[in-house]
Amino acid sequence: MATTPIPEPVEPGTGQRSAPAPDLLMRSAQWLAQHSITALRISLGLVIAGFGALKFIPGASPAEALVMRTTEALTFGVVSGTTAVVITAVLETFLGLLLLTGHGLRLGLLVMAGWLGAILAPVVLFPSEMFPGGFPTLAAQYVLKDIILAAAWAVVAAQVLGARMILTRRSTP
Repeated sequence: MATTPIPEPVEPGTGQRSAPAPDLLMRSAQWLAQHSITALRISLGLVIAGFGALKFIPGASPAEALVMRTTEALTFGVVSGTTAVVITAVLETFLGLLLLTGHGLRLGLLVMAGWLGAILAPVVLFPSEMFPGGFPTLAAQYVLKDIILAAAWAVVAAQVLGARMILTRRSTP
């Protein structure tokens, strides 16, 4: 991601270069602006690919039974059981690899939008099982943590679609 260089900080009214701390902070901000979304994309890819890889091993994913039930409900029974888990494993591994490599991101992020809806669906499809007595079960907590994945997706998607981080100087009080 290209960024506009920020001029060296100067003390107001003096024209003198300011203290090293603001300079270090500005350089840190520039580095973060240049690299943080890439780091987010790669970490998102690692997490999703890891979740997908677990689903290739029967019994290894704690979400296996939930994947089966959710996919069966979302496809009105057309896809169920092991087939649902394998399809999910392939999809998640594919999405993870796209995020890791940075290739095909527009298509991948579009597919990922649907995937995010599907992985959050159990909260809507099975509310009495997810929140018995009004409190989230371990399965509900597993699903709700995916809200973080959705937020990360939004940041990466914004960048892929052309949004850029803009650094501005903060005036000190």
